Amino acid sequence: MIEAINRAHAWEMAHDATVVVLGEDIGVNGGVFRATAGLQDKFGKDRVQDTPLAEGMIAGMSVGMAAQGLKVVAEIQFMGFLYPALDQIANHMVRMRNRTRGRLTCPVVIRMPHGGGIHAPEHHSESLETLLCHHAGLRVVCPSSPARAYGLLLAAIRDPDPVVFLEPTRLYRLARQEVLDDGVALPLDRCQVLREGEDVTVVTWGAMTHDVLRAVEQLAIEKIACEVIDLQTLSPIDHATILESVSRTGRLVVVHEAARNLGLGAEIAAVVAEKALYELHAPVRRITGYDTVMPYFKLEHDYIPSVARFADGIRETIQA
Repeated sequence: MIEAINRAHAWEMAHDATVVVLGEDIGVNGGVFRATAGLQDKFGKDRVQDTPLAEGMIAGMSVGMAAQGLKVVAEIQFMGFLYPALDQIANHMVRMRNRTRGRLTCPVVIRMPHGGGIHAPEHHSESLETLLCHHAGLRVVCPSSPARAYGLLLAAIRDPDPVVFLEPTRLYRLARQEVLDDGVALPLDRCQVLREGEDVTVVTWGAMTHDVLRAVEQLAIEKIACEVIDLQTLSPIDHATILESVSRTGRLVVVHEAARNLGLGAEIAAVVAEKALYELHAPVRRITGYDTVMPYFKLEHDYIPSVARFADGIRETIQA
């Protein structure tokens, strides 16, 4: 995934001179995870700029640069460092189109690692997508494979409005996949059905997608056929794909790493309850992280939902 993200940057910068990249250590060092390695050598310091350790400044600079005709890809080094940038994101970035009645847009992509599982210290393993999804005018995207990271990042950079691009840290180097470096973007605002099944719909995103697919492989041996949907764009949600699936399976399990309280799973459950209640054969089930701070690395895998938890939760939903 990390190489796919790097290639998407390079493709768009080579084909659009208005694309610039900025963030902490992203130039000389190529980023803490090496997502921007080699870009400064290829495109120069004017287009790939290292910044001070100041997330509020990074977001504020991005707003000003975007308002003057540039397309900005800015990196927040870890999602737990998001809070200083939220002022600029919430008060200026997402409001630019509305504030100017459409005269100005704000083509900014804010990239940041998402979630735990790599034995990182405090503030480095957060899943705070709900904070972002609540802001009107902001797209939130979270890929789950190298190919989807490549195509969705291209689409995010080309979008005229701000996009937060969440990169599952645990997936950066977990798996390899052939990715054509052809500049073809994937559509935003669409779910992707990764596996078809008729017994239960499982909706997930990010790093959890990898583990859910492992769980449903186990359940297939037990003759439980799960339909797995990768949300991909967390805001706005592709309700139509989810509702169509639930209308066939009659059951829904939502899986996410973020805390349970007011998590995105609650929103998905509410929409299904409003629009497909009579299609359900069992209550909607959420399998999530806990309402606690992400623990240090010795306990982080007790916090992150496991393959065993997924399998047990899906079995219980089938039996309900």
